[in-house]
Amino acid sequence: MASERTAKLKKRTSKQVDQVSDVGFAKFLNLFHSVGKEGLISLSVGEPDFATPWHICEAGIEALKQGITSYTPTAGFPELRQAIAQHLEKRYGIRYDPETEIVITVGSSQAMDLAFRTILDPGDEVIMSDPYYVCYPSCIYLAHGVPVPVPTTPESGFKLGAEQIEAAITPRTKVLLLGYPANPTGTQMCQEELAEIARVVEKHDLLVISDEIYSRLTYGMEHTCFASLPGMKERTILLDGFSKAYAMTGWRLGYAAGPAELIAAITKVHQHTMLSPPSMAQMAALEALQHGEEDVKRMVAEYDQRRKVIVSGLNQIGLACHEPKGAFYAFPSIQVTGLSSEEFTEKLLLEEKVVVMPGNLFGRQGEGFVRCCYATSLPDIEEALKRMARFVERYRNRA
Repeated sequence: MASERTAKLKKRTSKQVDQVSDVGFAKFLNLFHSVGKEGLISLSVGEPDFATPWHICEAGIEALKQGITSYTPTAGFPELRQAIAQHLEKRYGIRYDPETEIVITVGSSQAMDLAFRTILDPGDEVIMSDPYYVCYPSCIYLAHGVPVPVPTTPESGFKLGAEQIEAAITPRTKVLLLGYPANPTGTQMCQEELAEIARVVEKHDLLVISDEIYSRLTYGMEHTCFASLPGMKERTILLDGFSKAYAMTGWRLGYAAGPAELIAAITKVHQHTMLSPPSMAQMAALEALQHGEEDVKRMVAEYDQRRKVIVSGLNQIGLACHEPKGAFYAFPSIQVTGLSSEEFTEKLLLEEKVVVMPGNLFGRQGEGFVRCCYATSLPDIEEALKRMARFVERYRNRA
Protein backbone atom coordinates (compact mmCIF):
# COMPACT_ATOMS: atom_id res chain seq x y z
CA MET A 1 0.00 0.00 0.00
CA ALA A 2 2.81 2.37 0.93
CA SER A 3 4.57 1.63 -2.35
CA GLU A 4 1.39 2.52 -4.28
CA ARG A 5 1.16 5.86 -2.48
CA THR A 6 4.85 6.55 -3.15
CA ALA A 7 4.40 5.74 -6.84
CA LYS A 8 1.81 8.52 -7.11
CA LEU A 9 4.10 11.19 -5.65
CA LYS A 10 5.76 13.74 -7.88
CA LYS A 11 9.47 13.41 -8.53
CA ARG A 12 11.25 14.81 -5.48
CA THR A 13 14.87 15.24 -6.46
CA SER A 14 16.27 17.94 -8.73
CA LYS A 15 17.79 17.33 -12.14
CA GLN A 16 21.09 18.59 -10.76
CA VAL A 17 21.20 15.98 -8.00
CA ASP A 18 20.20 13.25 -10.43
CA GLN A 19 23.29 14.01 -12.50
CA VAL A 20 25.59 13.46 -9.52
CA SER A 21 26.76 9.87 -9.84
CA ASP A 22 27.81 7.92 -6.77
CA VAL A 23 27.09 4.40 -7.99
CA GLY A 24 30.69 3.33 -8.57
CA PHE A 25 31.99 4.93 -5.40
CA ALA A 26 29.16 3.53 -3.27
CA LYS A 27 29.77 0.05 -4.67
CA PHE A 28 33.47 0.32 -3.87
CA LEU A 29 32.82 1.50 -0.28
CA ASN A 30 30.32 -1.30 0.32
CA LEU A 31 32.87 -3.84 -0.87
CA PHE A 32 35.61 -2.29 1.26
CA HIS A 33 33.51 -2.44 4.43
CA SER A 34 32.52 -6.05 3.76
CA VAL A 35 36.11 -7.27 4.06
CA GLY A 36 37.83 -8.01 7.36
CA LYS A 37 40.31 -5.29 8.28
CA GLU A 38 43.01 -7.57 9.72
CA GLY A 39 46.03 -7.49 7.41
CA LEU A 40 44.41 -4.94 5.12
CA ILE A 41 46.69 -2.36 3.45
CA SER A 42 44.99 0.74 2.12
CA LEU A 43 46.40 2.80 -0.73
CA SER A 44 43.00 4.35 -1.29
CA VAL A 45 42.07 7.42 0.74
CA GLY A 46 43.71 10.71 -0.28
CA GLU A 47 44.59 11.77 3.23
CA PRO A 48 47.94 12.33 4.98
CA ASP A 49 48.80 9.53 7.37
CA PHE A 50 50.57 12.04 9.62
CA ALA A 51 48.82 13.47 12.64
CA THR A 52 48.38 17.23 12.69
CA PRO A 53 51.62 18.64 14.19
CA TRP A 54 51.09 19.10 17.90
CA HIS A 55 51.89 22.81 18.06
CA ILE A 56 49.05 23.36 15.57
CA CYS A 57 46.72 21.27 17.73
CA GLU A 58 47.76 23.27 20.76
CA ALA A 59 46.74 26.48 19.02
CA GLY A 60 43.27 25.02 18.52
CA ILE A 61 43.16 23.87 22.14
CA GLU A 62 44.25 27.29 23.35
CA ALA A 63 41.42 28.84 21.34
CA LEU A 64 38.99 26.59 23.18
CA LYS A 65 40.52 27.51 26.53
CA GLN A 66 40.14 31.20 25.72
CA GLY A 67 36.52 30.75 24.73
CA ILE A 68 37.11 31.46 21.03
CA THR A 69 34.10 29.34 20.12
CA SER A 70 31.64 31.85 18.67
CA TYR A 71 30.72 32.85 15.15
CA THR A 72 33.51 34.63 13.31
CA PRO A 73 33.29 37.17 10.50
CA THR A 74 31.83 35.42 7.46
CA ALA A 75 35.07 35.93 5.53
CA GLY A 76 37.12 34.58 8.44
CA PHE A 77 39.31 36.14 11.12
CA PRO A 78 41.18 39.20 9.74
CA GLU A 79 44.50 37.99 11.16
CA LEU A 80 44.22 34.68 9.28
CA ARG A 81 43.35 36.43 6.02
CA GLN A 82 46.33 38.71 6.56
CA ALA A 83 48.60 35.70 7.13
CA ILE A 84 47.31 34.06 3.93
CA ALA A 85 47.95 37.26 1.97
CA GLN A 86 51.51 37.39 3.31
CA HIS A 87 52.00 33.71 2.53
CA LEU A 88 50.85 34.09 -1.09
CA GLU A 89 52.98 37.17 -1.65
CA LYS A 90 56.05 35.48 -0.21
CA ARG A 91 55.59 32.31 -2.26
CA TYR A 92 54.36 33.71 -5.57
CA GLY A 93 54.80 37.46 -5.51
CA ILE A 94 51.02 38.03 -5.78
CA ARG A 95 49.44 40.72 -3.62
CA TYR A 96 45.93 40.08 -2.36
CA ASP A 97 44.02 42.55 -0.20
CA PRO A 98 43.09 40.48 2.88
CA GLU A 99 40.02 42.63 3.45
CA THR A 100 38.44 42.23 0.02
CA GLU A 101 40.21 39.49 -1.95
CA ILE A 102 40.37 36.52 0.44
CA VAL A 103 37.60 34.47 2.08
CA ILE A 104 38.09 31.57 4.51
CA THR A 105 35.94 28.50 3.83
CA VAL A 106 35.12 25.12 5.32
CA GLY A 107 37.78 23.28 3.35
CA SER A 108 38.79 24.01 -0.23
CA SER A 109 35.85 21.83 -1.31
CA GLN A 110 33.42 24.42 0.00
CA ALA A 111 35.45 27.13 -1.70
CA MET A 112 34.98 25.31 -5.01
CA ASP A 113 31.26 24.84 -4.44
CA LEU A 114 30.86 28.53 -3.61
CA ALA A 115 32.91 29.60 -6.63
CA PHE A 116 30.81 27.60 -9.08
CA ARG A 117 27.52 28.68 -7.53
CA THR A 118 28.67 32.28 -7.70
CA ILE A 119 29.76 32.41 -11.33
CA LEU A 120 27.75 29.82 -13.27
CA ASP A 121 24.41 30.36 -14.96
CA PRO A 122 22.37 27.38 -16.19
CA GLY A 123 24.06 25.83 -19.20
CA ASP A 124 27.43 27.51 -18.76
CA GLU A 125 30.24 25.13 -19.70
CA VAL A 126 33.33 24.36 -17.63
CA ILE A 127 36.35 22.83 -19.36
CA MET A 128 38.45 20.44 -17.29
CA SER A 129 40.89 17.59 -17.83
CA ASP A 130 39.95 13.92 -17.79
CA PRO A 131 40.96 12.11 -15.54
CA TYR A 132 39.68 14.53 -12.90
CA TYR A 133 39.08 14.72 -9.16
CA VAL A 134 35.86 12.79 -8.60
CA CYS A 135 33.93 15.79 -7.19
CA TYR A 136 34.64 18.23 -10.03
CA PRO A 137 31.71 17.37 -12.31
CA SER A 138 29.35 17.03 -9.36
CA CYS A 139 30.16 20.55 -8.14
CA ILE A 140 29.53 21.86 -11.65
CA TYR A 141 26.23 20.01 -12.06
CA LEU A 142 24.97 21.20 -8.68
CA ALA A 143 25.64 24.78 -9.80
CA HIS A 144 23.55 24.15 -12.97
CA GLY A 145 26.67 24.11 -15.14
CA VAL A 146 27.89 21.64 -17.76
CA PRO A 147 31.26 19.90 -17.28
CA VAL A 148 33.29 19.46 -20.47
CA PRO A 149 36.00 16.84 -19.79
CA VAL A 150 38.94 16.95 -22.20
CA PRO A 151 40.80 13.62 -22.55
CA THR A 152 44.44 13.43 -21.48
CA THR A 153 46.78 10.46 -21.78
CA PRO A 154 49.81 8.96 -20.02
CA GLU A 155 51.88 9.77 -23.11
CA SER A 156 51.53 13.48 -22.24
CA GLY A 157 51.83 12.80 -18.53
CA PHE A 158 48.06 13.46 -18.31
CA LYS A 159 48.68 17.16 -18.98
CA LEU A 160 45.91 19.32 -20.42
CA GLY A 161 47.36 21.31 -23.31
CA ALA A 162 46.47 24.80 -24.50
CA GLU A 163 45.48 23.52 -27.96
CA GLN A 164 43.12 20.96 -26.43
CA ILE A 165 41.48 23.65 -24.32
CA GLU A 166 41.01 25.95 -27.28
CA ALA A 167 39.48 23.16 -29.34
CA ALA A 168 36.90 22.51 -26.59
CA ILE A 169 35.72 26.13 -26.33
CA THR A 170 32.16 26.89 -27.48
CA PRO A 171 29.93 29.97 -27.16
CA ARG A 172 28.74 28.50 -23.83
CA THR A 173 32.22 28.17 -22.31
CA LYS A 174 32.66 30.38 -19.27
CA VAL A 175 35.20 28.68 -17.00
CA LEU A 176 38.40 26.68 -17.19
CA LEU A 177 38.93 24.43 -14.17
CA LEU A 178 42.57 23.60 -13.48
CA GLY A 179 43.77 21.29 -10.72
CA TYR A 180 47.55 21.04 -10.40
CA PRO A 181 49.20 19.12 -8.86
CA ALA A 182 46.45 16.75 -9.96
CA ASN A 183 44.33 14.17 -8.25
CA PRO A 184 44.35 11.29 -9.29
CA THR A 185 47.41 11.38 -11.57
CA GLY A 186 49.97 13.40 -9.59
CA THR A 187 50.54 15.50 -12.73
CA GLN A 188 52.20 18.89 -12.31
CA MET A 189 52.49 21.68 -14.90
CA CYS A 190 55.50 23.89 -15.46
CA GLN A 191 55.33 27.66 -15.85
CA GLU A 192 55.80 27.57 -19.63
CA GLU A 193 52.91 25.13 -20.09
CA LEU A 194 50.62 27.21 -17.89
CA ALA A 195 51.65 30.38 -19.71
CA GLU A 196 50.40 28.85 -22.98
CA ILE A 197 47.08 28.12 -21.31
CA ALA A 198 46.97 31.68 -19.97
CA ARG A 199 47.15 33.02 -23.52
CA VAL A 200 44.09 30.97 -24.47
CA VAL A 201 42.27 32.16 -21.34
CA GLU A 202 42.91 35.78 -22.24
CA LYS A 203 42.07 35.33 -25.92
CA HIS A 204 38.66 33.83 -25.11
CA ASP A 205 37.92 35.90 -22.00
CA LEU A 206 37.58 32.91 -19.66
CA LEU A 207 37.43 32.73 -15.91
CA VAL A 208 39.75 30.21 -14.25
CA ILE A 209 39.16 28.24 -11.08
CA SER A 210 42.58 27.00 -10.03
CA ASP A 211 42.47 24.20 -7.46
CA GLU A 212 45.92 24.25 -5.84
CA ILE A 213 45.25 22.26 -2.67
CA TYR A 214 48.37 20.16 -3.35
CA SER A 215 50.58 23.19 -4.11
CA ARG A 216 53.02 22.40 -1.28
CA LEU A 217 53.38 18.75 -2.28
CA THR A 218 55.72 18.89 -5.26
CA TYR A 219 58.85 16.93 -6.11
CA GLY A 220 61.73 18.19 -8.20
CA MET A 221 59.89 21.19 -9.64
CA GLU A 222 58.58 24.46 -8.25
CA HIS A 223 54.84 25.02 -8.16
CA THR A 224 53.57 27.82 -10.40
CA CYS A 225 50.46 29.53 -9.10
CA PHE A 226 48.23 30.23 -12.10
CA ALA A 227 47.16 33.61 -10.73
CA SER A 228 50.81 34.71 -10.66
CA LEU A 229 51.05 34.63 -14.46
CA PRO A 230 50.78 38.01 -16.25
CA GLY A 231 47.16 39.17 -16.48
CA MET A 232 45.76 36.10 -14.72
CA LYS A 233 45.11 37.39 -11.19
CA GLU A 234 42.00 39.29 -12.31
CA ARG A 235 40.75 36.19 -14.18
CA THR A 236 41.45 33.56 -11.51
CA ILE A 237 39.80 32.28 -8.36
CA LEU A 238 42.61 30.55 -6.47
CA LEU A 239 41.57 27.71 -4.17
CA ASP A 240 43.83 26.28 -1.50
CA GLY A 241 43.69 25.09 2.09
CA PHE A 242 45.35 23.40 5.01
CA SER A 243 44.25 19.76 4.73
CA LYS A 244 47.04 18.27 2.64
CA ALA A 245 50.15 20.34 3.41
CA TYR A 246 49.64 20.51 7.17
CA ALA A 247 47.83 17.16 7.70
CA MET A 248 44.70 19.03 8.83
CA THR A 249 41.97 17.21 6.88
CA GLY A 250 39.59 17.00 9.85
CA TRP A 251 39.95 20.68 10.72
CA ARG A 252 38.06 21.55 7.51
CA LEU A 253 39.61 24.85 6.53
CA GLY A 254 40.41 26.31 3.13
CA TYR A 255 40.22 29.60 1.30
CA ALA A 256 39.53 31.34 -1.98
CA ALA A 257 41.50 34.33 -3.26
CA GLY A 258 40.56 36.38 -6.28
CA PRO A 259 39.17 39.63 -7.68
CA ALA A 260 37.32 41.69 -5.08
CA GLU A 261 33.95 41.61 -6.85
CA LEU A 262 34.02 37.81 -7.14
CA ILE A 263 35.17 37.30 -3.56
CA ALA A 264 32.40 39.64 -2.38
CA ALA A 265 29.84 37.52 -4.25
CA ILE A 266 31.35 34.27 -2.91
CA THR A 267 31.23 35.68 0.62
CA LYS A 268 27.56 36.58 0.16
CA VAL A 269 26.71 32.98 -0.79
CA HIS A 270 28.94 31.75 2.05
CA GLN A 271 27.02 33.89 4.55
CA HIS A 272 23.69 32.38 3.54
CA THR A 273 24.86 28.76 3.51
CA MET A 274 27.63 28.26 6.09
CA LEU A 275 27.70 31.64 7.88
CA SER A 276 31.33 31.33 8.99
CA PRO A 277 34.22 28.86 9.21
CA PRO A 278 35.05 27.23 12.58
CA SER A 279 36.75 29.59 15.01
CA MET A 280 39.20 27.19 16.66
CA ALA A 281 40.23 25.71 13.30
CA GLN A 282 41.14 29.20 12.09
CA MET A 283 43.43 29.74 15.07
CA ALA A 284 45.11 26.39 14.34
CA ALA A 285 45.53 27.39 10.68
CA LEU A 286 47.11 30.68 11.73
CA GLU A 287 49.68 28.73 13.74
CA ALA A 288 50.30 26.45 10.75
CA LEU A 289 51.06 29.38 8.46
CA GLN A 290 53.23 31.17 10.98
CA HIS A 291 55.23 28.23 12.37
CA GLY A 292 54.52 25.15 10.25
CA GLU A 293 57.11 25.43 7.49
CA GLU A 294 59.44 22.78 8.91
CA ASP A 295 56.50 20.40 9.34
CA VAL A 296 55.64 20.74 5.66
CA LYS A 297 59.24 20.13 4.58
CA ARG A 298 59.46 17.04 6.78
CA MET A 299 56.25 15.51 5.44
CA VAL A 300 57.06 16.33 1.80
CA ALA A 301 60.48 14.67 2.15
CA GLU A 302 58.77 11.53 3.46
CA TYR A 303 56.20 11.56 0.66
CA ASP A 304 59.01 11.93 -1.87
CA GLN A 305 60.75 8.83 -0.54
CA ARG A 306 57.52 6.85 -0.72
CA ARG A 307 56.82 8.21 -4.21
CA LYS A 308 60.10 6.88 -5.55
CA VAL A 309 59.53 3.46 -4.00
CA ILE A 310 55.96 2.99 -5.22
CA VAL A 311 56.52 4.28 -8.77
CA SER A 312 59.64 2.16 -9.22
CA GLY A 313 57.89 -0.85 -7.71
CA LEU A 314 54.78 -0.53 -9.88
CA ASN A 315 56.85 -0.33 -13.03
CA GLN A 316 58.96 -3.31 -11.99
CA ILE A 317 55.89 -5.53 -11.52
CA GLY A 318 54.53 -4.58 -14.94
CA LEU A 319 52.06 -1.82 -14.09
CA ALA A 320 53.33 1.02 -16.27
CA CYS A 321 53.27 4.25 -14.26
CA HIS A 322 54.33 7.74 -15.31
CA GLU A 323 56.28 9.70 -12.71
CA PRO A 324 53.98 11.90 -10.60
CA LYS A 325 55.52 15.27 -9.79
CA GLY A 326 53.02 16.37 -7.16
CA ALA A 327 50.31 15.39 -4.65
CA PHE A 328 50.61 11.84 -3.24
CA TYR A 329 49.11 9.60 -5.93
CA ALA A 330 50.44 7.14 -8.48
CA PHE A 331 48.17 6.23 -11.40
CA PRO A 332 49.44 3.00 -13.00
CA SER A 333 48.02 1.24 -16.04
CA ILE A 334 46.61 -2.23 -15.35
CA GLN A 335 46.36 -3.22 -19.02
CA VAL A 336 48.69 -6.20 -18.67
CA THR A 337 46.18 -7.98 -16.41
CA GLY A 338 43.30 -7.84 -18.89
CA LEU A 339 41.03 -6.63 -16.10
CA SER A 340 38.85 -3.54 -15.98
CA SER A 341 39.55 -0.96 -13.28
CA GLU A 342 36.68 -2.18 -11.12
CA GLU A 343 37.55 -5.87 -11.63
CA PHE A 344 41.18 -5.21 -10.70
CA THR A 345 40.20 -3.25 -7.58
CA GLU A 346 37.69 -5.83 -6.39
CA LYS A 347 39.89 -8.87 -6.98
CA LEU A 348 42.98 -7.22 -5.48
CA LEU A 349 41.01 -6.41 -2.34
CA LEU A 350 39.47 -9.86 -1.98
CA GLU A 351 42.55 -11.89 -2.94
CA GLU A 352 45.43 -9.83 -1.53
CA LYS A 353 43.75 -7.41 0.90
CA VAL A 354 45.22 -4.34 -0.79
CA VAL A 355 42.92 -1.39 -1.38
CA VAL A 356 43.32 0.91 -4.39
CA MET A 357 40.78 3.10 -6.17
CA PRO A 358 39.38 2.14 -9.60
CA GLY A 359 40.49 4.66 -12.20
CA ASN A 360 37.09 4.89 -13.90
CA LEU A 361 35.78 6.80 -10.86
CA PHE A 362 37.92 9.69 -12.11
CA GLY A 363 36.52 9.88 -15.64
CA ARG A 364 36.42 7.89 -18.85
CA GLN A 365 40.17 8.28 -19.36
CA GLY A 366 40.70 6.61 -16.00
CA GLU A 367 39.44 3.24 -17.22
CA GLY A 368 42.35 0.82 -17.38
CA PHE A 369 44.13 2.52 -14.46
CA VAL A 370 43.95 2.49 -10.67
CA ARG A 371 44.87 5.19 -8.18
CA CYS A 372 47.39 4.27 -5.49
CA CYS A 373 47.79 6.78 -2.67
CA TYR A 374 51.24 6.70 -1.10
CA ALA A 375 50.27 8.71 1.96
CA THR A 376 50.87 5.62 4.03
CA SER A 377 53.91 4.09 5.69
CA LEU A 378 56.87 2.86 3.67
CA PRO A 379 56.64 -0.69 5.15
CA ASP A 380 52.97 -0.87 4.10
CA ILE A 381 53.83 0.34 0.60
CA GLU A 382 56.58 -2.26 0.26
CA GLU A 383 54.28 -5.04 1.47
CA ALA A 384 51.49 -3.86 -0.84
CA LEU A 385 53.87 -4.01 -3.79
CA LYS A 386 54.79 -7.63 -2.95
CA ARG A 387 51.13 -8.59 -2.86
CA MET A 388 50.38 -6.69 -6.06
CA ALA A 389 53.30 -8.44 -7.80
CA ARG A 390 51.75 -11.83 -6.99
CA PHE A 391 48.37 -10.62 -8.15
CA VAL A 392 49.65 -9.17 -11.43
CA GLU A 393 51.60 -12.30 -12.22
CA ARG A 394 48.48 -14.46 -11.77
CA TYR A 395 46.34 -12.36 -14.07
CA ARG A 396 49.07 -11.57 -16.58
CA ASN A 397 49.27 -15.30 -17.27
CA ARG A 398 45.50 -15.48 -17.83
CA ALA A 399 45.22 -12.38 -20.03
